[in-house]
Amino acid sequence: EVQLVESGGGLVQAGGSLRLSCAASGFTFDDYAIGWFRQAPGKEREGVSCIDLDGTIHYTDSVKGRFTISSDNAKNTVYLQMNSLKPEDTAVYYCAAAIATCLQGFDSWGQGTQVTVSS
Repeated sequence: EVQLVESGGGLVQAGGSLRLSCAASGFTFDDYAIGWFRQAPGKEREGVSCIDLDGTIHYTDSVKGRFTISSDNAKNTVYLQMNSLKPEDTAVYYCAAAIATCLQGFDSWGQGTQVTVSS
């Protein structure tokens, strides 16, 4: 059974940092791309960052220079380090898996973790 479990969310003041974790199990981690998405109340889900199986990394423009995605294949875990957080980063953050590349469809999703940034 494919499982993705996010953790690390919480409440932080603007300018602060959080590190999200996405622990994967039930599939061959090395064969998949892992992406981070977020959804704020009343807004559509948006892609935040993604790492391909070959290590290629993608960021949406609004987080470039502030967020860093990384992967620890030995632990089957992908991290999202979020620095210089802004109130507009407030959302539920999800990780998802896609075969090989971030350009494929994401068909396995975690349950999400809440990130709240206060002003």
